[in-house]
Amino acid sequence: MSAAETARAWAAADPDEATRAALEATVAAAEAGDEAARAELEDAFRGRLQFGTAGLRGAIGPGPNRMNRVTVQQASAGLAAFLVGREPHPSVVIGWDGRRGSEIFARDAAEVFAGAGVRAILLPRLLPTPVTAFAVRHLGTSAGVMVTASHNPPGDNGYKVYLGGADEGSQIVPPVDGEIAARIEEAAATPVAEYPRGEVETAGEGVWEAYVAATASLGQPPAGGGAGPKVVYTPMHGVGLETVEAVLAAAGFAPVVAVPEQAQPDGAFPTVDFPNPEEPGALDLAFALAEAEGADLVLANDPDADRLAVAVPEGGAWRMLTGNEVGLLLGWDAARSARGHGALAASIVSSPGLGAIAEAHGLDFVQTLTGFKWVSRVPDLVYGYEEALGYLVNPGTVRDKDGISALVRVLTLAAELHARGSSLAEELLALAGEFGAFASGQVSVRVTDLARIPAIMAALRAEPPAELAGLAVTAADDLSLAEHGSIGDILRFTLGDGTRVMVRPSGTEPKVKVYIDAVSHEGSPAQRVRAAEAKVAAIAEAVRPLLG
Repeated sequence: MSAAETARAWAAADPDEATRAALEATVAAAEAGDEAARAELEDAFRGRLQFGTAGLRGAIGPGPNRMNRVTVQQASAGLAAFLVGREPHPSVVIGWDGRRGSEIFARDAAEVFAGAGVRAILLPRLLPTPVTAFAVRHLGTSAGVMVTASHNPPGDNGYKVYLGGADEGSQIVPPVDGEIAARIEEAAATPVAEYPRGEVETAGEGVWEAYVAATASLGQPPAGGGAGPKVVYTPMHGVGLETVEAVLAAAGFAPVVAVPEQAQPDGAFPTVDFPNPEEPGALDLAFALAEAEGADLVLANDPDADRLAVAVPEGGAWRMLTGNEVGLLLGWDAARSARGHGALAASIVSSPGLGAIAEAHGLDFVQTLTGFKWVSRVPDLVYGYEEALGYLVNPGTVRDKDGISALVRVLTLAAELHARGSSLAEELLALAGEFGAFASGQVSVRVTDLARIPAIMAALRAEPPAELAGLAVTAADDLSLAEHGSIGDILRFTLGDGTRVMVRPSGTEPKVKVYIDAVSHEGSPAQRVRAAEAKVAAIAEAVRPLLG
């Protein structure tokens, strides 16, 4: 069957008029000689969306390599077959965010689950991803599905899968993801129009209210009823505001000042180029409002509220803390409360500083593969994080990164420091004085041609750098090899002074990412910080040419 015939067969089975019409137009353009249309057609049908770092995720559009009503229903039929084969009376809770297509994808999924004999419980409205992760454990379901692409560009969506029972609400990992993928392939042999549909339950507000109560219990408002720091908050056009406001009110904190232009869910994300707090310019509106309001702190969630960004005033401007800085502050906070029992965990590309904190407090330290599907599964977990603004501060209730519970803990810490006349910035200096200054940086290259990603990785494998910023590369390790544990498509370069440089493809975006971690133990805390940051900056400049 030709590409055009394959596409027309797909269009005939597509229940969505918009994607069907788009596909038919693309086929016609390709047959008329339009190279761009031909390339789009080839990419849309070159394979099927695969489970990555955070589930299925891709551009919205027609074809098996895109997010659309067909692929969502096929994924749901495959997951349903897996669950029915796993236990006698399976159940699933389904949530969705404010992205384009999220609600219809969620409702399609729920109907297919119900038709396949899986009890399907739809959350009552669009809600943050952590609420869905919480609901899997709270309701005791066999699985959970969240329709979201988190912080990806506006044209993307995704399908995130959690498992209950012994998996405790964590995301799926191998070999289960492969088993589900095989069931999806089997389900795809049947046209989605022939899938049986069933009756769907809608959860009451009790699930959300229980999440609000559990998350509020993590907070401690300012002692003595003090004012605490003034906070500007943005949900980045996502679904975080309602839940954040409810949690903070229940915990006894003063209301945040929300960025009005970004307060309500809007899948077009009109005020940002990319709805990711890490992207340059994404927090400009929040910074302007914070300046006008005389705020002490800026907090931001990404659109599905599973990540948290923190910014502090510095030198007359606003500085966003890195994910590692926030991760170490929350890790130190968690370690002080752990009383020598449990484990701290971080992804392998996150700061090694958490290991120093764990050792000083008599805790285990575990480095995992990238992704919270691994971090969340660490035994006896007290706290876990990854440098990409993901933090897990409440493993007893949510087994995934949770930007709202992390916000509560950051605000609690900031309020305690504020009451003592201190701040998060000063706490970072105290951390440097106690453990050494751990500085981190990242260099990212976003590509439009996905073939560039393996080409960049292959070039670095074939010819690793001999030095970076004047420092010899003393070890170049390919972590995909068995001798290094087959950890994944990651390259690790160790420099003469112990600085670590790691290179990997992003698991959620078309990027190659370089992670740089340096440490300094010399001089005062401020001198240590400056020295470590200088190392990172120099190496970042040296790395850029290697990425083309």
